[in-house]
Amino acid sequence: MTRSLIRYVPHTIRHLPDGGITFEAFCVTVGCNEESGPQGEQETAQDWCLRHTGRTSHDTFRRVVTDHARVTRDE
Repeated sequence: MTRSLIRYVPHTIRHLPDGGITFEAFCVTVGCNEESGPQGEQETAQDWCLRHTGRTSHDTFRRVVTDHARVTRDE
């Protein structure tokens, strides 16, 4: 039988500023597959939603915000 020693090592996860943040919007109206694509600014994705609603009357969207994070071992 092999024995293992398992120990708890605390870590912290934090936003990585150099990685940036990406904003995306997806129309969830049945049959519509349009999306804003990745945007560097929240306002750009929101403006896309407003324009899309104006063109199509679709009014429901899924919004996704993606960031990058780094895990570091606590000292």
